Amino acid sequence: MAKFDKIAVLNKMGSTGMVPVFYHKDADVAKKVVKACYEGGIRAFEFTNRGDFAHEVFAETVKFATKECPEMAMGVGSIVDPATAALYLQLGACFIVGPLFNPEIAKVCNRRLVLYIPGCGTLSEVGFAQEAGCDLCKIFPADVLGVKFVKELLAPMPWSKLMVTGGVEPTQENLALWIEVGVFCMGMGGKLFPDDKIAVEDWAYVTAKCAEALGFIADARK
Repeated sequence: MAKFDKIAVLNKMGSTGMVPVFYHKDADVAKKVVKACYEGGIRAFEFTNRGDFAHEVFAETVKFATKECPEMAMGVGSIVDPATAALYLQLGACFIVGPLFNPEIAKVCNRRLVLYIPGCGTLSEVGFAQEAGCDLCKIFPADVLGVKFVKELLAPMPWSKLMVTGGVEPTQENLALWIEVGVFCMGMGGKLFPDDKIAVEDWAYVTAKCAEALGFIADARK
């Protein structure tokens, strides 16, 4: 069962403006990354459903986060079907993210008041997702669609809450561009977690990078 409902998760994402996106087959590594992000100020974390037995890694990580990172909302990404969404909800996922929009996933999540963030690449997809009760839509891939796409989308649909993911960089310049056009929050993966830093378990780097990015977002919002 989700520890935080959709309103609480939206508040966490909106207040910080950032959601780290990460996957690793080793549960111990995943736990340490979550802890490092938490210490850097992160309060919503997306674990990606990528490798074999990813759900088992997630289950261990959620139990760890419950004790060590009590205010962290743990969610799952790369979900494309309702069965997989239901599996992760049983393991405690507080939100479900997908690269595409599947209305059947919306039904599964809405039934439990869990936030579903579908991936959308057109205004029509965002509109259909909103009709299905999706309070937050993921613009993906953000680096392909671009800042101008978000700006043009929000012109006729200013009520839309958007999370951009895909190629977002934790730099002052890049984050300021997205904030300026009106995104609700940003998902970031590889740029936050360079392979060489993870390999040597430089968790202090991850913590510092998260704190720095959150600072850039806060400054851009002023």
